[in-house]
Amino acid sequence: MKFAIIGPGALGCLLTALLAESGQEVVLLDHRAERAHFISDRGIHVESESGERRVKVKVTDEPKQAADADLVFVCVKAYSTRDAIAPVATLLGKNARVLTLQNGLGNVEALADAVGRNRVWGGTTAQGATELGLGQIRHGGRGDTAIAPAKSGADKDRLDEVASILNSAKVPTHVEADVNSLIWSKLIVNVGINPLTALTRLRNGQLLEHLGTQNIMETAVAEASAVAKALKVKLLYPDSLERVREVARVTAPNVASMLQDILAMRRTEIDHINGAVTDYGAKLGIPTPVNQTLTDLIKTIQASYGDRV
Repeated sequence: MKFAIIGPGALGCLLTALLAESGQEVVLLDHRAERAHFISDRGIHVESESGERRVKVKVTDEPKQAADADLVFVCVKAYSTRDAIAPVATLLGKNARVLTLQNGLGNVEALADAVGRNRVWGGTTAQGATELGLGQIRHGGRGDTAIAPAKSGADKDRLDEVASILNSAKVPTHVEADVNSLIWSKLIVNVGINPLTALTRLRNGQLLEHLGTQNIMETAVAEASAVAKALKVKLLYPDSLERVREVARVTAPNVASMLQDILAMRRTEIDHINGAVTDYGAKLGIPTPVNQTLTDLIKTIQASYGDRV
């Protein structure tokens, strides 16, 4: 099986390195030629608890290199999904599948528009990866990964095959049946953790050490859970708040992706996380004032990177 991975950020580089190390054929796609050549020449530098290593991988800025891929991982920021898949979509074989492991809502829909819903898989991962520089990452933990077909009941054997390959590549993976349950369950974790780390500059576990962040987390998660319930989404965990706290504890040392974006003065995915909750809440008549406030604060920080005292 051949894999293509779109996006040379922390997760894209991590998956590329792990699949390559396990003997899989994999190519990393980058839209920037200079960066692609840099990583191709130097390889991916991975830091972890077990030490440091450099993994030679194939990196290219040419979409045609993914034309014969069996599975394409999309690992770009949610706001770039449509632009990232567009150059690849028309090149893929009819049996190829596209898997999103991105944060937030709307990615499955964007990919379905490009290649058809029956060819899209949705997924979530708790692999901890922090970008340290071009092609340089810190692998902070091996959290679980789950994948599901966007079209209910489709591709069971192929999903099982990919899960087996990922497990062999030291990416613990299982298959779920309901993509909406999977994505909303991860969304609620992001709702409760990501914006709070970005605003406070605390690591995940430190959010549980302060009453203020605990209170805001509880309310933001309750609002998101109410929206999910109204949409008739069956969440994977009976107690959403406890699940968010558990993830914060298990990933305690991690620097959340939204905090990484804020520190690097990049655009965040707030519109696809807390902002998506407020959008659905408005349509359904469900108040989401805490998620709205978190969204407004993060967007203000983004808009004022050059104006800070």
